[in-house]
Amino acid sequence: MTMPPAFGFAEWFRPGEYERTEQAVDAIAATGARYLRTHLSWAEYHKEGGEAWYDWLLPKLGARFDLLPCIHYTPPSLSRTGTASGAPRRLQDYADFVDHSLTRYGRHFRSVELWNEPNNLLDWDWHQDRDWLLFSEMIGAAAYWAKQRGFGTVLGGPCPFDPHWLELMGQRGVLAHIDALGIHGFPGTWDSERSNWDGWPSLIARARETAARFNPHAEIWITEAGYATWRHDGAEQARGFLDALSAPAERLYWYGWQDIADTVPVQEGLRFDQRHYHMGVVDTAGHPKLLARLLTEGGVEAVANTLQLATPRLTHPAHPVLIAGGAGFIGSNLAESFLRDGRDVVLLDNLSRPGVEQNLAWLKDRHGARVSWHPADVRDEPVMREILADVGAVFHLAAQVAVTTSLEAPVADFEVNARGTLNLLEAVRRSGRRTPVIFASTNKVYGNLADLEMIEHDDRYVPADNAVAAQGISEARPLDFCTPYGCSKGVADQYVLDYAKSFGLPTAVLRMSCIYGPRQFGTEDQGWVAHFLIRALRGEPITIYGDGKQVRDILHVDDAVAAYRALLSDMDRVQGQAFNLGGGPTNSVSLRMVLREIARLVGHEPEVSFSGTRQGDQAYFVADTTKLGAITGWAARIGWRRGIADLHAWLGTRHAPRREPARLIA
Repeated sequence: MTMPPAFGFAEWFRPGEYERTEQAVDAIAATGARYLRTHLSWAEYHKEGGEAWYDWLLPKLGARFDLLPCIHYTPPSLSRTGTASGAPRRLQDYADFVDHSLTRYGRHFRSVELWNEPNNLLDWDWHQDRDWLLFSEMIGAAAYWAKQRGFGTVLGGPCPFDPHWLELMGQRGVLAHIDALGIHGFPGTWDSERSNWDGWPSLIARARETAARFNPHAEIWITEAGYATWRHDGAEQARGFLDALSAPAERLYWYGWQDIADTVPVQEGLRFDQRHYHMGVVDTAGHPKLLARLLTEGGVEAVANTLQLATPRLTHPAHPVLIAGGAGFIGSNLAESFLRDGRDVVLLDNLSRPGVEQNLAWLKDRHGARVSWHPADVRDEPVMREILADVGAVFHLAAQVAVTTSLEAPVADFEVNARGTLNLLEAVRRSGRRTPVIFASTNKVYGNLADLEMIEHDDRYVPADNAVAAQGISEARPLDFCTPYGCSKGVADQYVLDYAKSFGLPTAVLRMSCIYGPRQFGTEDQGWVAHFLIRALRGEPITIYGDGKQVRDILHVDDAVAAYRALLSDMDRVQGQAFNLGGGPTNSVSLRMVLREIARLVGHEPEVSFSGTRQGDQAYFVADTTKLGAITGWAARIGWRRGIADLHAWLGTRHAPRREPARLIA
């Protein structure tokens, strides 16, 4: 079995970031990274608290990774320019600090990097050293003594790569004391793939050609390569990582681990260039982007296997069905139904939800080239225009789907759900074609329904209003947006309807209740039926928020798919209208009722605890689907017990059952 190539991360940790460092170290290790490159700032070391910071940091990092400290930045008091990028007045001071660092911290690493990006004026003021004599003398002396002490030496990588500068380092004798040449490259971010970037093999070949004349034993290390996801294109970051990992270099350090908060100034200044702030594989809150998630779940192989599913270009058969969020639970089931009928399908999905790449692989395995995947994000308006220019129908299911997440990050929730939907609508409108758009909305647009009087029974709530109890909530119910999620989805809901009124686009909305079924990867925040079943199958505890008497009308995904297709078939009659979609009164169940049925299916009582009701939660929601049925003839056909049994059968092959003897439920 061929082992995947080793890789590492380059990440700068700022003094005082104890908690962030602890979290990052564990998360980086979970990706399988072997190496870690960080800076040991000569300037920061001599500030108050600097020595104590590095006394804590370097042992922490060295215990988990093959550590490479990059020693750079002159203390301003010692600098010829009064800045950290200036040459020290006494060049030997740098070698002395390297020597001090090796003595104090050398047991935590094997090699040391000497400076960083010397041709970047913000790192080395070469205006004051135009012939590079100062730099050569300073680095050459430090490299010589480091090697004398038995440490490997790495020459700080220029950015952009400059073979003439490297030639000069050879002529000056610096390369003779260097074990590895550091090189940097940022294709798609700071290196243009259409002009100045001709690929890692070409760059590395030029570096080796120069090194061979002065030090043929020197290795080539990519000490920084990265991709900024400021356009929300996480798949491109993952692709850039694979390209760098396959480059003919002896080592890769991917820059970086975590996005920089927009309150932190970078070298150029505060928020000078937004690309600087999006170089991480996790965001500022530590949430993984696609690359970090796939590495953590399955290593380099998982990244490669997922990206090979992507369509290499935006061309596809004329007028296919496009499903935004098509690798998700409902999207993949909807795609399967069209593909099974011989229709070509385009999936637009950034794979932000864990597990959905399994749905994508399932569809590709079954239908091959007839299903194409574009790893785009609805927030990327220009890409949306490209992909949506010539499709036959659009089902928009791409969304931030959790109320809890919207409360933690309301701006991001708005950008995905509201702005993303507007981007999609504009892309369709500007295509000049009357492409049908069917939008997946939510029952949360009706608010928390706190005005409904409830009668409490032993295991469920029932509306005191007999008409509501018999029929459910109809579309006549006034909209009442509640929580950022309800607001963002509600805004999107109304934009979709208005584009039918204002621009004549054939659009329609389905306000969904709880959909469940195969290909659902339920979590505590969304997809609760699958989440309960998964936890029960694994023998893990379940937390109920509230008392468990909340009522929902759960609907099997096959019935949901039928509803979406019914709207498309009757678009002339449904255009510009919103419809409730749920299981209706016959499929109305409380959480406690579902738990009893799950206990019967898995053969033991799940361990259940109760917590406080979550913000925006509805005590009762049952959809009145009379309007949808009257216009399209649609009706729910799968009863809730049969549907949960179907989901149980699908999940049962994927989640280990409880090992201790089961206690059967009478």
